[in-house]
Amino acid sequence: MIDLRPVGFVLGMLCVALAAFMLLPLALDWQAGHDNWRGFLSAAAITGLSGGVLALSCANGTGQGLSVRQAFLLTVAVWMGLPSFGALPLMFGAPGLSFTDALFEAVSGMTTTGTTVIGPDLETGAPGLDNLPMGTNLWRAMLNWLGGLGIVIVAMIFLPVLRVGGMQFFRSESFDTGGKIMPRAFDISVGLIEVYVGLTVACALAFHAAGMTGFDAVIHALTCVSTGGFSNYDASFAAYLGLPQLVAILFMILSALPFIRYVQLMGGDLGAVWRDVQVRAFLRWAGCAVIGVALAGVFVGGEAPLFMLREATFNVVTVMTGTGYFSVNVLPWGGFAFVLLISVGLIGGCTASTACSVKVFRYQILIEAVRQRLRQMGQPHAVHNLRYDGQPVSDDVLDSVIVFFTAFVLSFGLLAVGLSLTGLQMGTALTAAWTAIANVGPVWGEEVRESGAITDFPLAAKWMMIGGMILGRLELMSVYVLFFARFWRD
Repeated sequence: MIDLRPVGFVLGMLCVALAAFMLLPLALDWQAGHDNWRGFLSAAAITGLSGGVLALSCANGTGQGLSVRQAFLLTVAVWMGLPSFGALPLMFGAPGLSFTDALFEAVSGMTTTGTTVIGPDLETGAPGLDNLPMGTNLWRAMLNWLGGLGIVIVAMIFLPVLRVGGMQFFRSESFDTGGKIMPRAFDISVGLIEVYVGLTVACALAFHAAGMTGFDAVIHALTCVSTGGFSNYDASFAAYLGLPQLVAILFMILSALPFIRYVQLMGGDLGAVWRDVQVRAFLRWAGCAVIGVALAGVFVGGEAPLFMLREATFNVVTVMTGTGYFSVNVLPWGGFAFVLLISVGLIGGCTASTACSVKVFRYQILIEAVRQRLRQMGQPHAVHNLRYDGQPVSDDVLDSVIVFFTAFVLSFGLLAVGLSLTGLQMGTALTAAWTAIANVGPVWGEEVRESGAITDFPLAAKWMMIGGMILGRLELMSVYVLFFARFWRD
């Protein structure tokens, strides 16, 4: 029988911390004289009390580090439990969402997907993001920011030790010893938090210098560095064309690179970032996609070259990093540009970053495996070792990567079919499955509102997307393993 007390204790303490974070938007709305602060007060009280009771009841089981099975449980419990409490302010206060819509918004925020159910409705008069209290928009941005920070720590500490999707290749950087997880997790977490906070502050200052108001700069810094993509405008980045887009491009790229390299950079290793083969491949692939989309926009969409270069760069970067901002309608650029955007969304950023999707290193390993196989066919008697970044890749890592790709494709296909069965048109279902499982953000289709909100999706479709977002953010296998009976046996 798995001892659940360590899991419960950590989850409880995180709930207490989440309740403390709710006090920031509470104070903002209280100072503005908006009654919305009452919703945050109720949500903070419920979250803090629930977390405190859970932590106290499990405190007698915290003497040892987490086992691998406990780490699997904790990883999934955090991304299922915290959004449930994070949804409370959206139910108790503005915009007064239903439980399903509030949970969807919170899951989308904490998984840094960025898809929203909040959009203006001219028929009913329902407000959109532009008309929400400042506290609510701040809370949505904070959900992005907290989720982005959490996934960086999970990617560096948990996933390598749990051997998820080939992440064991980075195990030497996860501080794993003695079969227990997190004996030195505090050391690496502090470094990652310092980098994360530093990037956020720098991003906010840059946005403000580029012309954003102070509040807008904070909101977009929180959602840019987390590659979450929540905006406080229904028009997203169409409200800030020009220089702010260039700032966003820079910080989205920085946030899609491995954060552990920034820690090494702070330690004096000035070449740590550029030496990483993921970084060079990410920039190279993104650059090629920008050129392709820009040319399509000029020759198919008839756009001006300089305008198209900026918009192509912004939209490629926001999709590839999984941030999910939008600035213009990309559909007039033609099918080639659209397919390129979908493709880069299925690549994603680097591992140990806030970016999402499959990740660059898995494609690199798969490409190298194909090359090795072709060389082996040409020279059957020669020995060709599979290497990545100069290091040998074990069969265990390669098998994990192949299993991940297989699970990703199957999950994407099943989710798309399931969404189409709810009544969505196939095109909408495909992009909704893509954005959920890859945590990208935008959805295209007739059922999507002009602001990009999926408010009108069927209830079943929203629940399927909630499951897809959690699956994608936790890299599939750490969730699927819980459904096997052997996992629960001693």
